[in-house]
Amino acid sequence: MRDRGAPPRPNGATVTRYWEPRLSAFVVQVLPGELHVTDEPVVISTILGSCVSACVRDVRRSVGGINHFMLPNAVRGDDGASARYGVYALECLVNQVLRGGGMRSDLEVKVFGGGQVIASGSDIGKSNIDLVRAFFAAERIPIVAEDLGHKFARRVRYWPRTGRTQVLRIPMGHAVEIVERERRSADTLAPAPGSIELFP
Repeated sequence: MRDRGAPPRPNGATVTRYWEPRLSAFVVQVLPGELHVTDEPVVISTILGSCVSACVRDVRRSVGGINHFMLPNAVRGDDGASARYGVYALECLVNQVLRGGGMRSDLEVKVFGGGQVIASGSDIGKSNIDLVRAFFAAERIPIVAEDLGHKFARRVRYWPRTGRTQVLRIPMGHAVEIVERERRSADTLAPAPGSIELFP
């Protein structure tokens, strides 16, 4: 199976994929509003502030992937058919895993992100967390592990064939670039299986 990857990026560039000697694997970088599904022995990586990523895989068939959504719902004037938005991004991810050979009864889910990294009246991270939990509860697909909320950003690494996951928590003071990237992106929208490793 070939990679069933992210939507085309605005500039037409393809998904970023590079060899990481420390992991002895190719790494696929997923940006906000993207998703990636594969059965290849790669590592999928993303960086989250208030955004949320779901990692979904078939535990028997070694196919899985990750998304990175920014907002729970579409903004006014947008039909919501974009992986920037929670429900669409989650439906796309599950459907791509199933199209890749996965079976609904064998899916497992891990969810990450939703940090409160921007000091403001609204808490986008909490809204994203509520959405991802409600979605999988409604779909009756178990969330087997999560690292959500709190006042820090995260770098997530996911091995879709095995379900191995690593999470690096990034203190708010060091998350300026992530916060700014999410804010800029949001502005453009207006009118081991079952385990998580925290790594240094």
